[in-house]
Amino acid sequence: MGQAEWVTVPISTRDVDGPIYFSEEDWRTIEAAAARIIPTDHHPGATEAHVVRFIDRMLAGTQFVFAAADGVGFLRMEGREEKAWTERIELRRELYRSGLNQLRELSSERFGSPFVDLTPEQQDAILEQVSGEPKPTKFTFDTPEDDGQGGAPAGNQPVNEDFLSFFPLLVLNTRQGFYSDPVYGGNENRIGWSVIGFDGPPTLASTMDGSYTTKKYMIVDAEWPYERHPEVLRYRRP
Repeated sequence: MGQAEWVTVPISTRDVDGPIYFSEEDWRTIEAAAARIIPTDHHPGATEAHVVRFIDRMLAGTQFVFAAADGVGFLRMEGREEKAWTERIELRRELYRSGLNQLRELSSERFGSPFVDLTPEQQDAILEQVSGEPKPTKFTFDTPEDDGQGGAPAGNQPVNEDFLSFFPLLVLNTRQGFYSDPVYGGNENRIGWSVIGFDGPPTLASTMDGSYTTKKYMIVDAEWPYERHPEVLRYRRP
């Protein structure tokens, strides 16, 4: 095979609002699980952000991998690039298939009902069993810095999705669907960005032509820490 060829295809993640890869049952199950990872409280959560649509499109194939820089459509891969991405996507599909089967089996065994019909507390119990870890406790930014939980939030972490098991992958993809550019199917109506007080670019094109800038989030010659930045402090609740 030769080098990859890139062709812009005018296709949108919203051309079909419902599932492309998932079955209706799988769609509802993943939507319910994501809603326990980023629940709806005084802010909208994964459900309102349509995180499940982001995950569905991610698994649907290579047509939704790279959004075009002009914000219209996606780049269609060919050649070796497409082959490599097809293999990566199939690995993720296998993880989701096995994870969905595990959710179904555990929900039936423990509570006699499908995962989507369980109470939030029962769903948390199933996810704890799948993850092998207890549900995280509440975190606040007022936690003392010397306890190992404070400080600036993580940036771009070197997390390779190809080496994650189902639950960590689901958590990562839920976060990605909540905070990524809406062109990829999640972050509906820029909900994820609004929760953290980020205006975000109107389209990907505005990040390329210079019409959008994050300069207001920066202080010239200022030193870290991030948590003392005025744009961050504006959104901190008392």
